[in-house]
Formats: sequence, structure tokens, C-alpha cells
Amino acid sequence: MSNFVFVLDTNKQPLNLIPPGEARRLLTQGKAAVYRRYPFTIILKFSIANRDVNSHQLKIDPGSKTTGLAIVQGDKVIWGAELTHRGQQIKNALESRSVIRRNRRNRKTRYRKPRFLNRTRTEGWLPPSLESRVLNIATWVKRLCRYAPITGISQELVKFDTQSIQNPEISGKEYQQGDQGFPIRHKTRCKSFFGFQTGDMVRATLPSGKFAGVHVGRLTVRESGVFEMKTLIGKVSPVRHKYCQILHRNDGYMYGFSTNFP
Repeated sequence: MSNFVFVLDTNKQPLNLIPPGEARRLLTQGKAAVYRRYPFTIILKFSIANRDVNSHQLKIDPGSKTTGLAIVQGDKVIWGAELTHRGQQIKNALESRSVIRRNRRNRKTRYRKPRFLNRTRTEGWLPPSLESRVLNIATWVKRLCRYAPITGISQELVKFDTQSIQNPEISGKEYQQGDQGFPIRHKTRCKSFFGFQTGDMVRATLPSGKFAGVHVGRLTVRESGVFEMKTLIGKVSPVRHKYCQILHRNDGYMYGFSTNFP
């Protein structure tokens, strides 16, 4: 079963979710346009005075590695997704930074008394990995409530286990292990080039070359305007900016699709 499609009227008021076939028909007839690709949302080109919306419940199953999200209408799941957290990635990044700083302090520098016992934490402090998880869930709850007429939210109570998250993605290759201990790569202050940022999902129509054809993937931008693209078939390069059409702006999430839910 495929996910149902979110629908907004022309005033951006959420309506009942509809099957993909009905959404495709509205788009083909020119009665709607694509408003957002993730989650896939269409916006009607007309307003609806009397909205007759059904009751939708948002179910949340939080976990240390993955959180399950589902929108239920009656006893039927009409939309589902899994949100993968970055807890271990954040933990590894903090540990890598700590090692580099400790190495720098102990190398040809004056002695400084330890001060870690003097540090205090503000009220309501959470470990960074757990805070990231909570913010991710809150972000998606707000997003889904904005696109669907959700009348209730329920959550399965589970215990967070920050020590059991195992999804390492960061390595120490970005840092020099020699005498300096500083990042070996320079990052420009400008993040956008020719209207594109790294991580944007685009459709590139390449007229010639080894990768001639239409490709869909995520960009790695360059100041020169000659980008790289990561697609399902691998890396596509070079990709010039003039051949790119934006599909979805980078919002910090990686997206994938599955129909393995009831």
C-alpha cells in the first residue's frame, strides 16, 4: 500500500488525505499543483468554503535509533514513515572534537588547571544526542499537523537508551593528526551558489557527455558552478548549474520510500 497524499486548499488549509491516483488526476487536470515533495503534498487552485474533514490520529512510536510515525483514519493506516535519528553521529562528532582539543592543550602550551568540575548545566539540560532526537520528533509532529487535519496525538511510552544508538557516520578523516590538529579543509562562508546548496534534490538534464540524460539526485555544489550529483546509480559529474531544476530544498533530512506497512 502506498502512502496517501496530503492536500491543502488554496488558502493552505489542510483537507482529508487522498489516494495517490486521485492526486495524480487532480495534477493532470490542472486543478492542483505540487506544494511539497516530502511529505508529498499538493495544493488546490481553488478554495473550499465548508471543509468536511474526517478525524485523523497521529501515532508516534519513539525509539533510540528510529521513531515510527503513522496517521490513522479510523482503524486504517493511511500514511506512515520512519524517522532515523542522528544520536550516534552527534556523539562521535563531540568525542572527535574533545580529542582534538585535549591534544592541542597538552602540546607545547602552558599548564592550565582542570576546570571541568566548575562547569554547571542549565535547568532542563539534555544530552545533545537526546536533544536532537526530541527536536526531530517535535519538528515532524508540527509539520504533519500543518499538512493534515490531525485531531489527536498518541505516543507509546518507551525508555530512551542513549547508549544503545549505533549508527556511526563520522570519521576522523576531516582532521589532521599531525602537529596542528586543525581541520585540513577550508569551508567557505558562502553556502549557496547559483541558487543551489549542497543537499538540494534536483533534476538534471544533461545534453551530452558520459552521463547524458535525465538524472535525479542530491547536489554537492561548487563555486565554479560545476556540481556533482549523487543518484541511485552512483556519482554523476560534472553537472553544470544551468542544467539543474530544483525539486526539494535541503532540510537536513534524507528521504527514502517503502510500502512495507499495512
